[in-house]
Amino acid sequence: MSDTSSVCEERIFSNIFQEYSDNLFHYLYYKTGDEALSQDLSQEAFTRLWKNCAKVANNLLLNNYEHKKVVLKFQQRKPLSHTSESPEFVMEENELKTQLETAISNLPEKQRVVFLMSHIDKMTYKEIAATLGISRQAVEKRMYNALDK
Repeated sequence: MSDTSSVCEERIFSNIFQEYSDNLFHYLYYKTGDEALSQDLSQEAFTRLWKNCAKVANNLLLNNYEHKKVVLKFQQRKPLSHTSESPEFVMEENELKTQLETAISNLPEKQRVVFLMSHIDKMTYKEIAATLGISRQAVEKRMYNALDK
């Protein structure tokens, strides 16, 4: 696949379907023991994937974008070459920075995106809700859960 190809292109999606549909059917048949149900579930899985292809791709893009923004922000910080802080303080600060980056990267995607939009982009909950197409209450819940973790 070239860099300009997308799984959301009909030709590529069709190839994926042809390559994996039998495997998915056999897996579902093994799990259910019902041939007709397995065929229906297999078709439904690929139908949903096709219908949500752009949404899934967009979510992956947003996730990658948000991660890069965090990395860039920390890279742009000026190093502490001349400081009156003790070496212990500087070391603790670096450890906390690493812990924060790890904590953010370990958040579930939905919580991480809301957290970064709020704290990095300085967006309000209302703006985040509008951007993501969810309710303000959903944004609040995701933020609460992110901060709790």
